[in-house]
Amino acid sequence: GLMSLTGLPDDEPGGGPQKVGVAVADLMCGMYGLSSVLAALFERQASGQGQYIDLALLDSQVAWLANQNMNYLVGGTPPRRQGTAHPNIVPYQAFATADGYLMLAVGNDAQFTRFCEAAGRPDIAADPRFQDNQSRVAHRAELVPQVQELLRSRPTAQWLARLREANVPCGPINDLAQVFAEPQIRHRGMRIDLPHPTAGSVPGVRHPALFSRTPLEYRLAPPELGADTESVLADRLGLGPERLAELRRAGAIG
Repeated sequence: GLMSLTGLPDDEPGGGPQKVGVAVADLMCGMYGLSSVLAALFERQASGQGQYIDLALLDSQVAWLANQNMNYLVGGTPPRRQGTAHPNIVPYQAFATADGYLMLAVGNDAQFTRFCEAAGRPDIAADPRFQDNQSRVAHRAELVPQVQELLRSRPTAQWLARLREANVPCGPINDLAQVFAEPQIRHRGMRIDLPHPTAGSVPGVRHPALFSRTPLEYRLAPPELGADTESVLADRLGLGPERLAELRRAGAIG
């Protein structure tokens, strides 16, 4: 169901189903797998018994559709694609600025009033069509173009400063070069560099969790192809030097 929700509506230029930029089904199945294993280990402390966990990519994909699942199950109508727009909150989507894009995330009526004031258009918040979120959702087509016109008038950095001062949630839409140059990403040390036998060092991304008592260690870069084959066969399967030599001569291992 994810691609049915991702992309612009069919009647807009460029409309149609779109894939997400990373393999979210694989990633989320792994996340559900991790939490399921931890839950089973915790339950074992009480029961003393293990159990088999049946977890499918398909089930994970359906489960993490979250609020869109409930929009359908409660309302009975399959949600349609809305680009970056939120199906239940307006305005809550990406907008073009004078020099880029930002994500505007107006989550309630007070934030909408503050946004309009910060944009120099308090009259928009006073419009009966836009006075509460339910009305803004109903009149999305009339409101969004007005917001877009306002945001095109200034560069992204100016809007971010102005809206943050007004306590209106927003954020820049960064490419990956901007992501890894972001001061907070640098401060948090999200990029790591690890020694490599032939490349000198290779970049990577650290695990997002920071542990206060048992910090994670990053010692080894991804190994070269076959680098650990012999040690695994020797340590785990007990193969001796003669058997390993036979496998090398047969071309079974490199």
